[in-house]
Amino acid sequence: MIAQINVATLKAPIDAPEIADFKNNLDRINQLAEQSDGFIWRLQDDSGNATAIQMTDNPLLVLNLSVWLRFRDLHHYVFQTAHKSIMMRRSEFFETDDRPSLALWHLPDDAAMPSVEDAFHRLEHLRNFGPSETAFGWADHKKFTPKDYAGE
Repeated sequence: MIAQINVATLKAPIDAPEIADFKNNLDRINQLAEQSDGFIWRLQDDSGNATAIQMTDNPLLVLNLSVWLRFRDLHHYVFQTAHKSIMMRRSEFFETDDRPSLALWHLPDDAAMPSVEDAFHRLEHLRNFGPSETAFGWADHKKFTPKDYAGE
């Protein structure tokens, strides 16, 4: 399995008019993820998304945390579905950040779903130390895939 966290800082509160198009597409894009091949789990709150889950004292920082059966399933969802059109508009809704906003890592098949704390730790590890088995980005996926990992 492969887990991913991505974080971003909204340019305005989630209910602000300039963020409306992002907010209005959340349910549709989340449903698309859940119906995608290889989808296992995603973090969500009572609203069905994760925008109200706070991992820092910054209320504009939002996160997405999910688990997929295979890297190729996650990659397909992100880059070859309607998710891509929203992702390509990222700069309309989110502040720019030169640090990595996404971290990936492999999970054993019998692992529990990752906690927000563990996921954020992995993202911080990537930001501070670069790609490793602990956390890596899209480009480093093959480099850090265990040799016995058959999920690709």
